Amino acid sequence: MRRTPAELDKMRRAGRVVAEILEKTRAAIRPGVTTRQLDEVARAVIAARGARSNFLNYHGFPATICTSPNEMIVHGIPGDYVLEEGDIISVDCGAIVEGYHGDAAYTAPVGKISAEAERLIEVTRRSLHAGIDQLVPDNRLHEVGRAVQEVVEKENFSVVRNYVGHGIGTAMHEQPSVPNYWPGSPGPRLKIGNVFAVEPMVNLGGPETLELADGWSVVTKDGSLSAHFEHTIAVTEEGPEVFTMADV
Repeated sequence: MRRTPAELDKMRRAGRVVAEILEKTRAAIRPGVTTRQLDEVARAVIAARGARSNFLNYHGFPATICTSPNEMIVHGIPGDYVLEEGDIISVDCGAIVEGYHGDAAYTAPVGKISAEAERLIEVTRRSLHAGIDQLVPDNRLHEVGRAVQEVVEKENFSVVRNYVGHGIGTAMHEQPSVPNYWPGSPGPRLKIGNVFAVEPMVNLGGPETLELADGWSVVTKDGSLSAHFEHTIAVTEEGPEVFTMADV
């Protein structure tokens, strides 16, 4: 779907709220903090900006953000988990402004982490930006996944295939899906006004996943570390415009 300039402006505003959540939750990450406390930080930003959460009560999800430590890939529920020195934590968050959505994620270190974990985070971040660079008019959507996969596999990490990016607008998840790998076909041609959430999930080990008994939390099947980065991006005449950009 191609969004009008007025729609894109609302999505920019939603993106700015999400960017603030990214910045403030990241600033709160340190040993001894619980994932519930990170959720409280996000709730405060959303309330202060007059926005709404697009995660809270989504298919029954009980929190404002997803917090996924270490081997957890996505959809972790904030709670009593206490961050420890050496952990990594993925935070996925969103906001709604005047009916339009923003969605973004990052993975951060908790204190000093291993060199291997640092490299995983950096490669995942780099793969996201490689994918974003493909969002230009007349390119094909699945070039995003090809670019992500190339960065990840060059470093001998693996791309999660069971969870992918998506279109976004008046709903958080819209068609088409945005694979983080080359699916074997080029996908639709990109048009000015298209908006996507690109979100590579990268594992230190194999790509296989396992959903936990809570019905939400997804972990690596082999117990290896996982990292996750995401932004909401519009295709514009000048190139990709990232609505949720923050220093993450």
